[in-house]
Amino acid sequence: MRRILTTETIKQVGKTVLLQGWVNAVRSHGKITFFDLRDRTGLVQAVTKEKINLKAESVISVSGKVVKRPEKLINPKLDTGIIEIQAEKIVLITQSKELPFPLDTDGHEIDESVRLKYRYLDLRRPRMNQIIKIRSQAVNFIRQYLLGQDFVEIETPILTKTTPEGARDFLVPSRLQPGKFYALPQWKCRLSSKTTYFN
Repeated sequence: MRRILTTETIKQVGKTVLLQGWVNAVRSHGKITFFDLRDRTGLVQAVTKEKINLKAESVISVSGKVVKRPEKLINPKLDTGIIEIQAEKIVLITQSKELPFPLDTDGHEIDESVRLKYRYLDLRRPRMNQIIKIRSQAVNFIRQYLLGQDFVEIETPILTKTTPEGARDFLVPSRLQPGKFYALPQWKCRLSSKTTYFN
């Protein structure tokens, strides 16, 4: 079965689907457990009668039937709020550890050093996720505009500062000139590059 994204579930009512993502929240109501599954497109609620031990931010795979929610249980705050997944099979891919900070906040109360240490978690917060998407759209808009003005996009380290992020240069001995070195920026060693436009 092909995995689909959470936002695609709305068009799959009555069908069995396969979803993968992070556990966003878990709510136990006696014999029934509800949990929200999150992927890069959004959230969808799933329900199961199985006893499950899921922690927030654990990575799971869920297969189940997409059904419409009863009228009184529709959640207008979610794009997928009119449906839910009746989970038939839940596979734990990775169980998360204790989180160093909650991911459902705007992050202002979290110490900056903690946010930087756990940057991979910080970027999952909704606010940071939105910033990444806006930045991506802005960069794409600029790129399309400049290309439309007949600019040429090139990627070369020669047209940038040697240490754009302030890191130490990576020295590589020259084979052709003994005793001399090439000073390579750290970012080049990480195989990233800067983009320059000209016309």
